[in-house]
Amino acid sequence: MTNIPETGRTPRVQIRLVIIQILVVSLLLTLGGRLWYLQVRNGDEYAAEASGNHVQQVVQPAVRGEILDARGVPLADNETRLVVSASRTKLMKMPDDGEAVLTKLAQILGMPTKSVMEKVRLCDAKTPKPCWNGSPYQPIPITDEATSKQALQIRERAEDFPGITAEPTAVRRYPAPGKSSTSQVLGYLSPVTDEEIKKAEDSDSPFLRSDMVGRSGLERQYDKELRGKAGVTRYEVDNLGRVIGEAQNDKAEPGANLVTSIDARVQRVAEYELNEAMKEARKQHDRNTGTNYKADAGAVVVMESKTGRVVAMASNPDYDPNAWVGGIDAKDYAKLTGKKSNYPLLNRAIQGQAAPGSIFKVIPTAAAVNAGYGFKDRYNCSSSYSIGGQVFKNFEQQNHGSIDLGRALEVSCDTVFYALAHDQWKKDGGNKPKKNAKDWFYKTAHQFGLGKETGIDLPNEVTGRVPDRQWKKDYYEVNKDAWCRTGKKDGSYAQKIAYENCLEGMKMRAGDSVNYSIGQGDTLVTPIQMATIYAGIANGGTLYDPSVGKAVVSPDGKTVREIEPKAHGKLPFTKKTRDEIDEALAGVATRGTAAWRFGGWPQDKIPMHAKTGTAEVYGKQTTSWFATYTKDYSVVMTISQGGTGSGASGPAVRKIYDALYGLGGEKALLPKPQTGLPKVQPDGTIDAPKITPYPGKKKPKDPAEQQELAAVLGGPGFGRRD
Repeated sequence: MTNIPETGRTPRVQIRLVIIQILVVSLLLTLGGRLWYLQVRNGDEYAAEASGNHVQQVVQPAVRGEILDARGVPLADNETRLVVSASRTKLMKMPDDGEAVLTKLAQILGMPTKSVMEKVRLCDAKTPKPCWNGSPYQPIPITDEATSKQALQIRERAEDFPGITAEPTAVRRYPAPGKSSTSQVLGYLSPVTDEEIKKAEDSDSPFLRSDMVGRSGLERQYDKELRGKAGVTRYEVDNLGRVIGEAQNDKAEPGANLVTSIDARVQRVAEYELNEAMKEARKQHDRNTGTNYKADAGAVVVMESKTGRVVAMASNPDYDPNAWVGGIDAKDYAKLTGKKSNYPLLNRAIQGQAAPGSIFKVIPTAAAVNAGYGFKDRYNCSSSYSIGGQVFKNFEQQNHGSIDLGRALEVSCDTVFYALAHDQWKKDGGNKPKKNAKDWFYKTAHQFGLGKETGIDLPNEVTGRVPDRQWKKDYYEVNKDAWCRTGKKDGSYAQKIAYENCLEGMKMRAGDSVNYSIGQGDTLVTPIQMATIYAGIANGGTLYDPSVGKAVVSPDGKTVREIEPKAHGKLPFTKKTRDEIDEALAGVATRGTAAWRFGGWPQDKIPMHAKTGTAEVYGKQTTSWFATYTKDYSVVMTISQGGTGSGASGPAVRKIYDALYGLGGEKALLPKPQTGLPKVQPDGTIDAPKITPYPGKKKPKDPAEQQELAAVLGGPGFGRRD
């Protein structure tokens, strides 16, 4: 055997050994470093996570607080129902994503399979509603109307329905006492989203995945108070999921109850009479269009004059908020949001904007006096008023001769206000305004609270619009390109207007000022704004923040946080001017444009004040407005495409007052505003009084009384029926 010299192989072997040693040492160092990082550097963090892996939590939803009317009648409460829910996480682990299970479930529940599938799909930018917009880890309710038989079938055949539960659960209920839905005021609930959970993590009121949150109305405004705090029990479990102990138990805390200023009885009257007025308006012929009035939407507000508290607020069309309970289906969702729905989710009392027409005239009246024009001075109420080649006509070209501002309000004389606004426009510099133009008519509107929110405790209130010089400039900047592109000097009416706006759209023209003076043009208001203004005139000049919430009461009834009325300003007139306007508005109800609607009213005992309005809207039929007040209440109603103010809205407003004061032969509902709060029992409950149905049984009409009424309504001297 030949011996290989040791020196011949040593270098190669040594190199290999060194490399192997380096690799081994590197691996050991890496492993050691990683172990140090896991056990020393981040040891506490991973230990906590490991511990968390062996803790399971069970959530007990908090019972949501009730929403009550001023007498303690529940407007929103809770009831126990059998709720069938699906666990999306378990369904998604199945080969067919749970389709077979949901199909069988639909058969058991008697629901279309498509409807059940839609309930569990997640909402995103591409998914049409209905869909689930809550957390994907939360059980998704399929129905809250399961029968005992259906629930028993699901439980007994649990192996056929993995991921499906059927449990008795407290769910929201909107009982509509006395058929008063109060829908837009109350709002509705829907599941909390992951985004909302994350956003509220560091707040003093974080969300759990099981929470339902308010999406509109009082449910949203007072969500934090109503929601309460869900209970969470955390169990320690072993690797097999067996409970080995209880780690922590946080008991559920029920939500507080909200007492409102709404009176369910008056609310029912307001809703009913608004709906009846709209139905009646649809029977009336519009001579301008040759068709009947559409009367497609409306709103009414009943407010306490001395506090701003809302006694009733109705918006038409309305909806049933119970449709959202347990998840809304496709059919109901389309009814509420589709193009043909006319958007019943919209609260037109605070979100409906329209030109106010003649109910606006109290503002230019105050503005004229502030600008130096005398209330008792004489002004020419001619049949028309001309500016250059443009003629602005009085309603039906009436001519009342020389009258003062009080009489101008009574007969709603447009030409008096045209002349005042035009004269003040010229004093301010006309088309070349002075550097410090007074702009009394616009300044006063802002001081009356227009062009901004009233501060009502309901979400998404809109501001309306005062079309002053600044607004004209801003509006021009936004629209000038479109106007200049489409405008034609000799084109259609719309093209001519665009052409004029392209050239002078930034200017406050004479025509803008005179149209504005009678509540036309680009002026927009909401019913809640006008109710606040007329309540302010009634109480001597204080503008209150309208309010619906009256008190927040703890679940046990021991803690009460009252919500006191708050004022946000004073109307810009002296006591003398206020009294003169007050007297004129009383004249509207007794000898002016509203007199034919207040025949037989006890003016000596309950002085009535009113102002009618019929606003013209380009491309639509006229908007009906009726603004009124007594020493106790302010009532304002509007009907879109409804006709004249006194013609369409007048009868309904009169019937609301008849119900309040008991002048229609029935017991008075609320002859004086409600004071105090409902009595809370020792156990925290509130006894709710019964509600008499409205309307009650109609009494046969007395022929003699009917003849007397006909004579009153047909008598002379009542001015135009605006």
